[in-house]
Amino acid sequence: MKLKIFSLLVLSFFSLHSASAISLNKGTDTLYAPALKPFGRTIINAAKKLELISSAAHFGFKFSGDSCVIFADVPDTRAHNYLQYEMDGVYQNRIRIEGKKPDPITIKATGKGEHTIWIYKATEAHTGAILIGNIVAKKVRAITVAKAPLIEFIGNSITCGAAADDSEYPCGTGDYHDQHNAYLAYGPRVARKLGANYLMSSVSGIGIYRVWNADGPAMPDVYENLDFHLGSKQKWDFKTYSPKIVSIALGTNDFSNGDGKSVRKPFDNELFVKRYVDFIKLIKSKYPKAQIALLSSPMVKGAQRDVFEKLLTDIKNQVDSRYPKDKEVKTFFFQPMDPHGCSSHPSVADHQILADELYPFYQAMLR
Repeated sequence: MKLKIFSLLVLSFFSLHSASAISLNKGTDTLYAPALKPFGRTIINAAKKLELISSAAHFGFKFSGDSCVIFADVPDTRAHNYLQYEMDGVYQNRIRIEGKKPDPITIKATGKGEHTIWIYKATEAHTGAILIGNIVAKKVRAITVAKAPLIEFIGNSITCGAAADDSEYPCGTGDYHDQHNAYLAYGPRVARKLGANYLMSSVSGIGIYRVWNADGPAMPDVYENLDFHLGSKQKWDFKTYSPKIVSIALGTNDFSNGDGKSVRKPFDNELFVKRYVDFIKLIKSKYPKAQIALLSSPMVKGAQRDVFEKLLTDIKNQVDSRYPKDKEVKTFFFQPMDPHGCSSHPSVADHQILADELYPFYQAMLR
């Protein structure tokens, strides 16, 4: 069986950095998906593959030598998706995974010593899962995310890192998720700077009581579902993690003027506050010890910004009054931003600005 695997590797593995085939010697080991130790919303499916579901869901491994090979695919043969990776503590790039006859991914390393790789899902849950079958390399072994305080980032396309990275596909070209970069979104960036772990619960276009161009489904309607899809039969097990902070950045799409085609009622202040308070009650039922942080939006400006900040303050006060023994809800108001990403979204560089703004805020909460 091993000889067949080695023959396949010699014939079909191509480096991300060169098109030449590489061969792996008889010292190669195989690490199968059930042995991985992922972080984020993930499952091991019936085929014994790891499904990376949520934005920036990730796993790590170590190997020896100058290369490793990852078997990854997507369920839809007509679709594509993206991974991205970090090698020896340095971010590298995104990797496109094709649904139709995907080639195994070969990652070349500098030097023949031991290397550490972290693989991340670059896209959001609604883009579809990425399936990891196994990893082949010398002395390959799974590693665990280090113990650290956890921040869960709940939000929309901004939180996803959607439309942020036009380095491969210019704005206006390709598919929507061709510009996703969850690793370089503000949440993962500020969490890494703080030495914290992070969990991404974000959906493009979503709000607290409506979405950007329709009445729903909103985040409270899908939050408990594994893949954030309405009507999904698979539920997320909230006992998997215990966040120290749950950071909620919803409202941009509630305030949106829509697409100009769908009929939308004027923004409803009372409904916004009610649904937000109810959502926080849901979160507290899942994570009784977590502190709640409410974030405004750098995209909401002018008079709407004033209303948004007032409503978040009202929500904070209502929740604090309802839970007097809990740590008080914290609010953070972004500075207005003129975004440089695609379709009026923050760019990769803009996300660094947002992360820098947020760093002192979360740092104080983690003390």
